[in-house]
Amino acid sequence: MEEQVLKRIEGMEQQLKYLVDASKGWQELKHDLTPIMHDAFKTLMKEFGDVEAGFQLEDIFALLKRMLRSIKNLTYLLEQMENIIDLWQTIEPLLHSAVPKGIEFLDEMDQKGVFRMYKAMVEVRGKMARAYSPEDIEVMGDGFVSMLGLIKKISTPQAREMLEKMADLMTTMDLSTCKECGPMGLVTGMSSKEARKGLGVMLELTKSLGKLSG
Repeated sequence: MEEQVLKRIEGMEQQLKYLVDASKGWQELKHDLTPIMHDAFKTLMKEFGDVEAGFQLEDIFALLKRMLRSIKNLTYLLEQMENIIDLWQTIEPLLHSAVPKGIEFLDEMDQKGVFRMYKAMVEVRGKMARAYSPEDIEVMGDGFVSMLGLIKKISTPQAREMLEKMADLMTTMDLSTCKECGPMGLVTGMSSKEARKGLGVMLELTKSLGKLSG
């Protein structure tokens, strides 16, 4: 009987010792954390002090009521965000293939000099803007439209053929071999077939030029 009592007392002593050790541990932890908590509390109060002038507790309730009144709008906004996310998830795989192709296309245009041409055109427009007034450019625009009409007329097959022949003729002529020619030289020159044909062409051109007076 005495042995059982002694065992119980010994067990209680061990439990008390465990509680005392645990209490000492908590006391040490409290002692270590007290300065840290004190500094954190001071810092927190300082930070809240900076916003105290612009923050009131009523603002939180006003914001809460505003959110409750706008719950439908918030729900709609979330739904639209989900749609945007779904759209992005659909487009993203396409972008992985489209972006490299786009970069390749732009690189090809750069190699062909397209961007340099556009840059030169912009520089030309800048020079025109510095050299001419808007009124001058407007007048030149009217003249350019008229020139386009002339280009359209000379783009017919007959006109192109005539211009090409004239260009070929000018490249084959050697004016350095020309000699002085008097009346007798003209008579002698008219004996050639080419001279007679040239005279006929000049006669037709003269008739056509006569129409300009009308």
